[in-house]
Amino acid sequence: MYAVIKTGGKQYKVTVGEKLKVEQIPAELDSQIELEVLMIADGDKLKLGEEAAKAKVVAKVVAHGRGEKVRIFKMRRRKHYQKRQGHRQNFTQIEILSIA
Repeated sequence: MYAVIKTGGKQYKVTVGEKLKVEQIPAELDSQIELEVLMIADGDKLKLGEEAAKAKVVAKVVAHGRGEKVRIFKMRRRKHYQKRQGHRQNFTQIEILSIA
């Protein structure tokens, strides 16, 4: 059994017990959150739309953190222009507890 959830503008295929990193969610550590469900599959049965919207995916917030540094380098040749920049994206690690 698996579900497709939506959080942070992205979609994830999840199963029970799976841990994943998503865009930062304003929630306390060890708190439980409910995620928006787009689809649920149980064997050959698929639930979409309103049927899936009634379903619940409950997850536990495991950790908050920051991702790897992404380095941005811009350069214009022959113009003596160089720009260096870095970025670290915040994330929340969650663990899927149940799909119902």
